[in-house]
Amino acid sequence: MQTTEILAALDLTAAARAEGPDVLAVRSPIDGADIGRVAVTPAAEMPAVIARAQAAFRAWRQVPAPRRGELVRLLGEELRAAKAALGALVTLEAGKIASEGLGEVQEMIDICDFAVGLSRQLYGLTIASERPGHRMMESWHPMGPCAVITAFNFPVAVWSWNAALALVCGDPVIWKPSEKTPLTALATMNILARALARFGDAPEGLCQLVVGGPDLGAALVTSREVPIVSATGSTRMGRIVGPKVAERFGRSILELGGNNAMIVAPSADLDMAVRAIVFSAVGTAGQRCTSLRRLIAHNSIRAELTERLVKAYASLPIGDPRATTTLVGPLIDHAARDRMLAALEQAKAEGGTVHGGRTVGQGVPQGGAYVEPALAEMPAQSAIVREETFAPILYVMGYDSLDEAIALQNDVPQGLSSCIFTLNLREAETFLSAVGSDCGIANVNIGPSGAEIGGAFGGEKETGGGRESGSDAWKAYMRRATNTVNYSAALPLAQGVKFDF
Repeated sequence: MQTTEILAALDLTAAARAEGPDVLAVRSPIDGADIGRVAVTPAAEMPAVIARAQAAFRAWRQVPAPRRGELVRLLGEELRAAKAALGALVTLEAGKIASEGLGEVQEMIDICDFAVGLSRQLYGLTIASERPGHRMMESWHPMGPCAVITAFNFPVAVWSWNAALALVCGDPVIWKPSEKTPLTALATMNILARALARFGDAPEGLCQLVVGGPDLGAALVTSREVPIVSATGSTRMGRIVGPKVAERFGRSILELGGNNAMIVAPSADLDMAVRAIVFSAVGTAGQRCTSLRRLIAHNSIRAELTERLVKAYASLPIGDPRATTTLVGPLIDHAARDRMLAALEQAKAEGGTVHGGRTVGQGVPQGGAYVEPALAEMPAQSAIVREETFAPILYVMGYDSLDEAIALQNDVPQGLSSCIFTLNLREAETFLSAVGSDCGIANVNIGPSGAEIGGAFGGEKETGGGRESGSDAWKAYMRRATNTVNYSAALPLAQGVKFDF
């Protein structure tokens, strides 16, 4: 599809031609072409945006949860109808290869399906009371407006992880997308508008979009009228957002940096490991939170595995992500490329041997930031290895004992995703145990990336501790009440306390 066709299919033709002094120019990472100009939300309008969300909350919280789920079901239907166009726009605006653009929209569809079922399963516990004639239980209630601040690398999926759950839980949503990917956000809101029209009686302000810079995010982060802030981005951003939300006793859901590792044991199926490594390290041009960044291979197989990876990397088609044969598209911008090249220079200075990592200028669209994925053989887990560089760099290290490998895996500030390739049951179970990986995601014989929506997504340490998407992540969007009902004619006190008068 051509750019004009994509914009027309998603009702973006007019929105992408905003004029005036306060507009945001959108450029495709494919070739740097200007693909749209989007109106920026004035910071002065944020109090009104938040007030509309609060008004919507007062109405939406009274709608039965299964009815709220019906809106999300309709959104899933509309996303299915728009999948091809929205996936193409993800590729155009974020630079993902075509299958990954479509896959991101499929994630949105999947979380809608999950949330529809969840709308009838917002369960609380029944708890045994120590007092005769009493019943204890938990009940869960909506919290209020939820701010969703998203990053460029998953420009629409992360919003859906939060919005689908927040909506069935009874919370309005205010979305601030990355300034690098506002068109996909506008397109998603147009798709949602179709679902809202079919739904019929949703309150105004239930889902709002604000486009702009840090001042808009700051308004959401500091407002007492926005009890939940879900923010995806860098650890630096999380260090700003987390304390500000905590200062006003709000609730933050932080999805921050990842420095994900794979341990490859002597018993591993190397053919499978190579396939998993290449996709995990190179997919999305290394710009996933869960991208594989550290490879910890047993010294008995390290040389063979590295040789196979060097050959595999050399065969990867790099170029226009819209071409069906391309596996590695561009980095989001030239600044990202420069950071990658600087990291590789630092790796060399720290004793590393680098394979690949050169700028690609031939056979690719001019104007984009195309680079060869890089392998860096490192003598140890040095300073640069402990940092997250958002690019296709894979640092390779060796180990002798499993305890040593797990210590290397855990000895970084981040704690998002991890994995081990082994056919040894003891090694696999040790890795998954309390003495194993310290990450929020720990896998066996599968890479660290490509998480499914059924499981809660997130990590520990500098990754922020937040959880989104599946499992019981819905509880982050609701408040819990413990209820005790006395159906007897007496009034016994707990813990045997006597208070007669």
